[in-house]
Amino acid sequence: MTIHFIGAGPGAADLITLRGAKLIGSSPTCLYAGALVPTELLDLCPPNANKIDTANLTLDEITTALTEAHKSGHDVARLHSGDPSVFSAMAEQMRRLDAAGIPYDVTPGVPAFAAAAASLKRELTIPGVGQTVILTRTSARATPMPPGEDLTTLGASAATMVLHLAVQRIEEVVAELIPNYGEDCPVAVVARASRNDEVILRGSLADIAEKVLSADIRRTAVIVVGRVLGATQFLDSHLYSADRCRT
Repeated sequence: MTIHFIGAGPGAADLITLRGAKLIGSSPTCLYAGALVPTELLDLCPPNANKIDTANLTLDEITTALTEAHKSGHDVARLHSGDPSVFSAMAEQMRRLDAAGIPYDVTPGVPAFAAAAASLKRELTIPGVGQTVILTRTSARATPMPPGEDLTTLGASAATMVLHLAVQRIEEVVAELIPNYGEDCPVAVVARASRNDEVILRGSLADIAEKVLSADIRRTAVIVVGRVLGATQFLDSHLYSADRCRT
């Protein structure tokens, strides 16, 4: 039997991949984070499936549930919000499954930063403006960041930056980014991207903290910082240029 780690998308139930939906429908056991995974996806589970909300479970308890399902001969749909390759805590689960000799695979999903960019109707890589995207977070109420991955160091290039798990300390984030990006740098905060209750705040590093605090946004949000958010005058991409198409 196989443990299927599945990216459940950023919030809208119809942003699940076809492969992910098929695996959910064929797995007698489903583990999901109740606060983050849309409950509509649970309707895809087989009749009488064992549905386990992991929101309040420890890693040991999750591992036990995965192991017991495997011993019972069940495939398992292990749902992670967004895409499991980023900030999903999938790695430590796979490490334990490796130790137990339990097979698994991974199905990607739509990440939160991509859903936020879609809601903003912005490309994050604009020719001549920004061609690098940094995905990061802060260490408040989470494991410490590795040396050299603080916002001041990462922001030295002034590349487009997307911060997860950081909106609760927006004032500190702004203070750390202003020296590299400037107070006038465009910023957007997208809470609950792709959901019916999505909230989008736009501003600059000078005023975004006040807007976030006024809107009482404290979780399930990404912060996007960079000149690409305000770019209107830029070069057309070489991808569709006449010179390239003639060659």
